[in-house]
Amino acid sequence: MDTNDAVEALGALAQRTRLDTFRVLIRHEPDGLPAGEVARLLGVPHNTMSTHLAVLARAGLVRAERQGRSIIYRAEPDRIGGLAAFLMTDCCQGNPQVCGPLIEGLANPSPSAPKRAQRAKSNSRRGVAL
Repeated sequence: MDTNDAVEALGALAQRTRLDTFRVLIRHEPDGLPAGEVARLLGVPHNTMSTHLAVLARAGLVRAERQGRSIIYRAEPDRIGGLAAFLMTDCCQGNPQVCGPLIEGLANPSPSAPKRAQRAKSNSRRGVAL
């Protein structure tokens, strides 16, 4: 992955419905879902969902496959893995003592990770040192 690919992927995910769409599709790997089912799950109009899926597909984050009369969308886990690897390249100047916990967290995310991130964000706004 290069910088342009990373910017395109991050840009595609930098919108709530597209991020939610990608997360729904990741949860339904490897079977995927029809576009209409993704739209129903997220409460999004079908034509709007088609536009979001097209943006994600152009960024290489999802792929579409025709099955009879349906188009099944699947997430591209390797693409998001490539994005994470690109972002982590040269992490911590190769210092395994610093990078190890971060990489372990990516491999085994804890259910409380979103809460910790929210607390950190809230604390940084208030000027609390972390």
